[in-house]
Amino acid sequence: MIHPRGPAWRWQLKIELLDVAPTIWRRLVVPSAIKLPKLHQVFQTALGWTNSHLHEFVINGVRYSDPNPDFDDESGQVDELDVLLDDALGIDARCFDYIYDFGDDWHHVIVVEDQHLEASASIRCLAGENACPPEDVGGPMRYAEFLAAIADPSHLEHETYLEWSGGQFDAARFDLEAANRALDRVKA
Repeated sequence: MIHPRGPAWRWQLKIELLDVAPTIWRRLVVPSAIKLPKLHQVFQTALGWTNSHLHEFVINGVRYSDPNPDFDDESGQVDELDVLLDDALGIDARCFDYIYDFGDDWHHVIVVEDQHLEASASIRCLAGENACPPEDVGGPMRYAEFLAAIADPSHLEHETYLEWSGGQFDAARFDLEAANRALDRVKA
């Protein structure tokens, strides 16, 4: 069945969190005319982040973010509010960066893999691997320490990290159906 407004162009994106092992990634399909604040929400939802920190997109050398009056003059960021992904990408860019939590410095690379003409307006995750690190774990190096500690019951920080993370953490866990149920709540 064709959507009443007809088919629309959709981007297939692969987002990967850099500097962590095991590799954490998601393959997503989003409207090509998605605004950057909505794309931020999609990334947060698909990866499992909780949107507790600032973020920034770097596309074609331009830094886009939610305006922060405390840092706008020194950061050189452009307000992302009305920026469409299509416009930011232009005709050449097929790769861009997404940074989340400037303290932990979670750096993601996004590759534009394909473009589809589809009737569906839904945002969806096609595939992915591994769990997102817990919020405020301390960045890639501290995440590696966290994983080592929870994997070794004799580690001095084993119990502390387990308690801090809610009693358990499975770095290999990724539930595609749960990710798509969560993305269903993100309106395109």
